[in-house]
Amino acid sequence: MNQAKTETMVNGYSSKLVVVDDPKLLQQKKAAIRLMGPSKFQVIADFDNTLTRFWVDGCRGQSSHGLLQQENPVYNAKRDELFNYYHPIEFDPQLPIDEKTKLMEEWWGKTHGLLIEGGLTYDAIRNSVSSALIAFREGVVELFEYLEERDIPVLIFSAGLADIIEEVLRQKLHRTFKNVKIVSNRMKFDQNGNLVSFTGKLIHSLNKNEHALDMAASLHEELGETDDQIIDSASLKKRTNVLLLGDHMGDLRIMSDGLNYETRISVGFLNHNIENSLDNYCKGYDIVYLDDAPMSGVVKLVSELFPASD
Repeated sequence: MNQAKTETMVNGYSSKLVVVDDPKLLQQKKAAIRLMGPSKFQVIADFDNTLTRFWVDGCRGQSSHGLLQQENPVYNAKRDELFNYYHPIEFDPQLPIDEKTKLMEEWWGKTHGLLIEGGLTYDAIRNSVSSALIAFREGVVELFEYLEERDIPVLIFSAGLADIIEEVLRQKLHRTFKNVKIVSNRMKFDQNGNLVSFTGKLIHSLNKNEHALDMAASLHEELGETDDQIIDSASLKKRTNVLLLGDHMGDLRIMSDGLNYETRISVGFLNHNIENSLDNYCKGYDIVYLDDAPMSGVVKLVSELFPASD
């Protein structure tokens, strides 16, 4: 890694927090995106440990899925058992991807079944988020605001639960953004707030890219959004320049494979195990932020792509 490269592209932070392996390529991508304008641009972001912080108050932050506590603690224990069994499988490099995919479908299906069987209520979601150790990176609100002002859509891809992510947005950001759409598993509650089913295609950690834009469009229809707030799949597919935000190497493949993009700038948040992972992250991501860095560097990047005068 050439230290000079690191120092030439800091996006508002010292070289200790950000690494750019190929500044020339990044500048070329920025120029191409800037030339096409905001109408051809969209942002695709992972949620846990990407938009949210890895460390919160000195402790490991909770994920949107992990924070959920059911009223019946027996079912929390059952979901923990599933996690302990399937999680090592998810990251087993020896297991063929087709076999692993089937097991991920099995894991998610069983977990969703336990949520229904255990009598999950929306009140439990609200209370779980309220007491959870979860927080957004500094600068996320500024990023969403800047993009909203320019009608640039943000797709949040998650293998977790859309209802929990929306509640985290409500409680932690205290506002909503019309340009932010969540592609994730969505719950259906009865009139008393009891979970009765899940709607749409099952989204797990290995299929977040499948039919992603179509899933986003159908979600807007279900929510009954007004016409000027709908980001339909056809318009998204015309936005062929992408800013991708992730925290795992897999996010590079999972969240944008199958999308017919022209230019993609990828930003990776390397939150821990930096010494062992930095080389791989630098090979995959155009920009790598270290040590649970704030989102402010991404805000600066977007402002360089589309200055305030645009």
